[in-house]
Amino acid sequence: MTGRPGPYQRQQSGPGDRFPGLDVLGQARHWDSVTAGLVAARLSPPSGLAFFTPAEAACAGVLLNLLTGQEDNQEISVLHMIDARLAAGETDGWRYRDMPEDAQAWRDTLAYLDQDADRRCGTTFADAPEDDQLALIQAVQDLAAKDWHELNAAHVWSLWTRYACTALYAHPLAWDEIGFSGPAYPRGYKNIGVDKLEPYEVRDARPSGDPIREGT
Repeated sequence: MTGRPGPYQRQQSGPGDRFPGLDVLGQARHWDSVTAGLVAARLSPPSGLAFFTPAEAACAGVLLNLLTGQEDNQEISVLHMIDARLAAGETDGWRYRDMPEDAQAWRDTLAYLDQDADRRCGTTFADAPEDDQLALIQAVQDLAAKDWHELNAAHVWSLWTRYACTALYAHPLAWDEIGFSGPAYPRGYKNIGVDKLEPYEVRDARPSGDPIREGT
């Protein structure tokens, strides 16, 4: 990833760096057909949007890219995955009592981000300079249990990050990044125990979590 890392930027390992040789999609022949089809569909989400309006999509796209660290590398279409989920009414099955239903909460909070951006720099959130975008997001997180536009800021933060993380880490490219070898059904596991790996799993090349150094 190029550019200056922001405070929410995830530390991507890069292909083959942390889990060298891991190829989750190479294991697809061991999955049942329904699972394989579901995972494959995440590689090419619909090009159009079914839930977000164009203005909402512009705001949400920037928000989600900043939250997931994908400003410069958008291989995983978090926006489209969330849009499809909201269009289908697929929620977590619960919500905070002081928050609207998730679909309405997304519409409301994106509109509030645009309002805050307009007050701060006279633009929409999507068109604001990145430093201002980051400051506006940080302001919501910093409010903790206080209100933001009459909504509990911590619950707004939870809404954004729950949906962003669920979409990001449902994608096989993210599985390669974190060392998850994919669905085990119907094959299952045979090497059960601490630090035991299946033949198709890959050991972490940087178990200490040391950051990647340029030139290495």
